[in-house]
Amino acid sequence: MTTRADAEARPLPAELIEQLDARVREVVRREGVDPQRDAAVVRRIAETVVRDHDERSLTGQVLPVPDVHAAVGELLARVSGFGVLQPLLDDPTVEELWINAPDRVFVARHGRHELTNLVLSHAQVQELVERMLKSSGRRIDLSQPFVDAMLPDGHRLHVVLEGISRGFSAVNVRKFTVRAHRLQSLVELGSLSQRAAAFLEASVKAGLNILVAGGTQAGKTTMLNCLAAAIPGGERVVSAEEVFELRFTHPDWVALQTRQQGLEGTGEVRLRDLVKESLRMRPSRLIVGEVRAEECLDLLLALNAGLPGMCTLHANSAREALVKTCTLPLLAGENISARFVVPTVAASVDLVVHLGIDESGVRRVNEIVGVPGRVENDVIETEPIFVRHGHELRRTGGLPPRLELFERRGIDVHGLLSGGATVGGQ
Repeated sequence: MTTRADAEARPLPAELIEQLDARVREVVRREGVDPQRDAAVVRRIAETVVRDHDERSLTGQVLPVPDVHAAVGELLARVSGFGVLQPLLDDPTVEELWINAPDRVFVARHGRHELTNLVLSHAQVQELVERMLKSSGRRIDLSQPFVDAMLPDGHRLHVVLEGISRGFSAVNVRKFTVRAHRLQSLVELGSLSQRAAAFLEASVKAGLNILVAGGTQAGKTTMLNCLAAAIPGGERVVSAEEVFELRFTHPDWVALQTRQQGLEGTGEVRLRDLVKESLRMRPSRLIVGEVRAEECLDLLLALNAGLPGMCTLHANSAREALVKTCTLPLLAGENISARFVVPTVAASVDLVVHLGIDESGVRRVNEIVGVPGRVENDVIETEPIFVRHGHELRRTGGLPPRLELFERRGIDVHGLLSGGATVGGQ
């Protein structure tokens, strides 16, 4: 004879979950509930449906529910969440997940890739993508085969439609995992030394222009968030991004994001448009989430005009970041020449912070380089301030440019770099 305790020890039968799923969806449709916006209501409906079914199972008419809590969670993931991917999205150790093929679902943990045992169908992936895009207001189709969007929890979705990717739509979800809100948090995580953190905080307060560079998943957005958190509260911040990823605390901050064109081919808002528009919004600071193309020219012009700012850029070193910053503006048009761009970059960028991932998957600051503004034979001179040697970020003899900005804020940058002063003492 099978007891109720024996039933509770067994996994959830697929047939039972399908029946409960159909019942929950029926109630959701009848009550006009938006599953993604009203997840709490969906949870209440799922709990009611599971409880009613479990009570009926006492009469022997239907199968008992082995685990009520697990059943409610599974139903919530199916109806309101993202199905079989939801447990991975809820797992705090998962930093990113991607789907290459029905049986090739990967995750990244601690900077390392792992192949999961999930196997999806083509229909499941299509449904998941449609559900993910529903709340973002963005679309993907034959005329727009790529899409960047933000999920309700702040995770970033990127999809490449089948036909552009071979055999199967390529789906990537980069989770927004906040492990550091301030520069001090990066010190505690081992990404940054105490002295370097104090120097960067002072540089932000002084109004230096900072370029954050590194490879994919090196922690550029996290560093930009931490730097932005050091901006004085009396200043007005305007940020421009492809999709909203920046999250920091500031009393006067306007966040802007791009928009793809509509079905009629109009209405597109590019990152370059946002950078130009932000200048009309009386900003004290300008932040660009990631510079990839001709918007680099507009950012440089803003910085060169005296507006403090910061951005991120993909590059393998601080030197390569400066070279790329000199190259991207050339995409803006044939009338833009290197003769103009190189000295403009030298005069506009004050610091380059380069990040990387070490062999154990730990994100670290590799170098902090000052840009004194000099150009020799079309090469921008740099002055290393901190350089990593093994696991240690060491102070070099270099100094940051524009020392008068530190003095204006009452910051003793010499004492700070020697370890004898703090930012709080300004």
